[in-house]
Amino acid sequence: MDILTLLPFIVLIGAMFLMTRSAKKKQAAAAQMRNDMQPGTGVRTIGGMYATVKEVHDDTVLLEVAPGVHAIYAKNAIGAVLDDAEYNRIVHGDDEELDADGTVVPDDASSLTGEPDAEKADIAKIDLGKDETADDAEPEDAVAKDVKDAKSEGKTDGESGTK
Repeated sequence: MDILTLLPFIVLIGAMFLMTRSAKKKQAAAAQMRNDMQPGTGVRTIGGMYATVKEVHDDTVLLEVAPGVHAIYAKNAIGAVLDDAEYNRIVHGDDEELDADGTVVPDDASSLTGEPDAEKADIAKIDLGKDETADDAEPEDAVAKDVKDAKSEGKTDGESGTK
């Protein structure tokens, strides 16, 4: 056989070997991470739940989901072991970076625009709301006019051609 006919098969087998090797490395790293868990560390399960490790057994882990609430999980259900800073940032909302910099990002852009000058202040004070008395008067007048027109034509409700 010619080497050119065997080349696609050799490349395919080589690619499969490399893919399985990288998958085995990932599995070994995940198993090592799960074996290195210690009580008191924060974890994220594969379902996305954050908890604190209380006890580590051979195949199971006792997790504290909330204060006083414990649950037993399989070690394989642990998706990631988190360091203390990341766990506190996610679960408790502690943001050490914000405390260190001292910078605060505003929720809106109003504090970034500065002081408004007098012309802009006058424009901002204009009330663009509807005048309720004018709006209320028009529908009553329109209804009264329609009723008056219908009565003058001699038509009543139920007849064709009524408004």
